[in-house]
Amino acid sequence: MTLRIGNASGFYGDRLSAMREMLEGSPRLDVLTGDYLAELTMLILGKDQLKDPSLGYARTFVRQAEDCLGLALERGVRIVSNAGGLNPRGLGEKLVEVARGLGLDASVAYVDGDDVRDRIDELGLLDERFGKPLTANAYLGAAGIADALRQGADVVVTGRVTDASLVVGAGMAVYDWDPARPEDHDALAGATVAGHVIECGTQATGGNFSGFLDLVSSGSTSRSLGFPLAELEADGSSVITKQDGTGGAVTVDTVTAQLMYEIQTPRYLGPDVTTHLDSVRLSDDGPDRVRIDGVRGSAPPDTLKVCLNFLGGHRNAAELVLVGLDVEQKAAWVRAQLEAALDAGPGRPAEVEWTLARTDHDDPATEEAASSRLRVTVRDPDPNKVGKAFTAPLVELALGSYPGFTLTAPPAPATPYGVYRPAFIPATGPSAPASHAHLLTTSRERPLPHRDSRRVVRELASRESPSTPVAKLDGPTRRVPLGLVAHARSGDKGGDANLGLWARDAQARPDRVAWLISTITTDAVRRLVPEAADLDVEVHPLPNLGGVNVVLHGLLGDGVAASGRFDPQAKALGEWVRARHVDVPEVLL
Repeated sequence: MTLRIGNASGFYGDRLSAMREMLEGSPRLDVLTGDYLAELTMLILGKDQLKDPSLGYARTFVRQAEDCLGLALERGVRIVSNAGGLNPRGLGEKLVEVARGLGLDASVAYVDGDDVRDRIDELGLLDERFGKPLTANAYLGAAGIADALRQGADVVVTGRVTDASLVVGAGMAVYDWDPARPEDHDALAGATVAGHVIECGTQATGGNFSGFLDLVSSGSTSRSLGFPLAELEADGSSVITKQDGTGGAVTVDTVTAQLMYEIQTPRYLGPDVTTHLDSVRLSDDGPDRVRIDGVRGSAPPDTLKVCLNFLGGHRNAAELVLVGLDVEQKAAWVRAQLEAALDAGPGRPAEVEWTLARTDHDDPATEEAASSRLRVTVRDPDPNKVGKAFTAPLVELALGSYPGFTLTAPPAPATPYGVYRPAFIPATGPSAPASHAHLLTTSRERPLPHRDSRRVVRELASRESPSTPVAKLDGPTRRVPLGLVAHARSGDKGGDANLGLWARDAQARPDRVAWLISTITTDAVRRLVPEAADLDVEVHPLPNLGGVNVVLHGLLGDGVAASGRFDPQAKALGEWVRARHVDVPEVLL
């Protein structure tokens, strides 16, 4: 038997029609998953609950269910989603209400246990600077999902489980894998990799792909990119594919791109299994089909990660346009003027951050090409200090500062911002959170029996990592953009940035792989990304995937909700690095 699992959402706000597209377009689909949660999403849902405690879930999922629940039941497709967010029970009850309204007989299960807000003191999760978190959710595993599916749930909604758990839970339910059995670790790890590949939707089929020009030239981007499917086997191996006739492509490179996304060390730690990413093997399995096998796993760690979101204070920002000559001097003058005004005002903001982007060109043919942008961001617990006390002095400089003084937008009021912090708590024992599934029907609710899948085994099995290739290339070099020989994918993990780099045509060009792994060292990363000069940088070779994964600790500060960076989620960090010039042996070009 092969379990066919699709994805219809990679984030809260993804294509609304995707659920219907997947249900109508697949010849056979057993399970349809949807990922709606991210660290920032949990903060957004927390703010929703401040306004209305009955909220806290992804409301777009309800709209999709209203449109598609009948079709899913008709086709025998079970839906598994983390759209429950902070309120999985509330979403489950809403879905039962939707089913009643549509005259459908549907079993809806919700999985909870991840929310630890009522145990902040007990678990030591108070922050010295920000106090009590607005949200506190442990990343749970797939056990609750598996319990609900075994008991016949048509729809399963969860709180904060790991993204891959949506796929792993379906696999556990069908193949009876158990994290407590060492012989199941490889299968669980393989399912985790499949789940990680399809969790972000169209990122696996060409979205955010540095090799997009190949897709454009093939004509495969003329239609909306198709959402991915995983054909999951009992041993944990899988084939990643998509529906026929949809846009995009599934290739070794598009799958590698998603595998490199938001990971850290080669040991991918999860609540169900530790996945050894350096064991992953990818191979072509036909048009728009990539096989994943060879994945090794070992026991999960003794801790669970907790996502904490705090209300950090209030912030504001303004962007000034500097046109023509003497850009640096113009920026220095207006900066000195505003700094002096803030110092003389009712109270200087706790943080004042300046960024100058030199986007001007020599001998510009247009005024826009002659322009640079100076951004100032302010933060403070007191909204008054970053409201008119900040914007009024800035506007007052309009006729008394550098020539051509212009703002890109009118002054705006202060807005609240959040701060993300990770924490770790015991995964087992009396204080450990555990997932629990509850089945809702049109008449009643009943808790489902829970099987403890984290007992007994804790030892790590001995695994041999693939040897790291060493480059021995002689001859002339040429200084060119790194992107001529390397692909990239980047993203955020709280305040850390993740950057995956792998060789173009990696399977056919082992010389490029060896050169890239030998070249991308911590010192090289600091040269490529000057902002990381004083940061802790990790570089992890992944020779089976043809490259390296880089973690830049602290590049994003307190996380996306607090960051004043131009690219606060590091989504384009990889494209910037690909544009940086390096000395590449000509034989590789």
